[in-house]
Amino acid sequence: MRKFWNWTEGTPERTLTLSGVIAEESWFDDEVTPQLFKEELMSGTGDITLWINSPGGDCIAAAQIYNMLMDYKGNVTVKIDGIAASAASVIAMAGTKVIMSPVSMLMIHNPMTMAMGDTKEMEKAISMLSEIKESIINAYELKTGMSRAKIARLMDAETWMDAHKAMELGFADEMLQRDGDISPKAMIYSENTVSMKLWNKLKGKYQEKKQGRSVESLMRLLTLEEKFM
Repeated sequence: MRKFWNWTEGTPERTLTLSGVIAEESWFDDEVTPQLFKEELMSGTGDITLWINSPGGDCIAAAQIYNMLMDYKGNVTVKIDGIAASAASVIAMAGTKVIMSPVSMLMIHNPMTMAMGDTKEMEKAISMLSEIKESIINAYELKTGMSRAKIARLMDAETWMDAHKAMELGFADEMLQRDGDISPKAMIYSENTVSMKLWNKLKGKYQEKKQGRSVESLMRLLTLEEKFM
């Protein structure tokens, strides 16, 4: 298993880094990986600084991580030093405070999937995506206080936000001011890189579907995600 997160234990704060695609290898239908993340999260106490530089990935993984961070007893300060796009933007909403680098980006959009089959299968896939979108809106709404209708429109438009725009809309609280606050591992993903990462992720899901995964298997996890948003 290739982890997409890394812990650095320090005093008085613990540091968690989320970098790259979220759950690039496995998290879907996986009980080991989320349990490992939770054990590492709960193995210490005190406030956490969470650095995010990710183009997104698995929405189920994002939902579970969001829920775990919301349940954590200490404060969680999110610092976006590169990009928090798609599923990564959902995780960012768990921050007690969200701080963005002046050269970072935050992106929200509608959830995506691939499906194959007859009309009934397509209808199930559409219903699933609609429910996932509503659960994602829950996280954005709690953070921004914005109306669900406005958030939905921003997602429809695939909205990219710099630090100023994110602060204006309520997705972020502050901007990083000092050079020392920027993570040395920061890397800005281009929009094309983000699109390709997400597309490759979807192709992987499509291959799983050809091997027998149905829309029903995704629907079974919707109740899980609804609890986490």
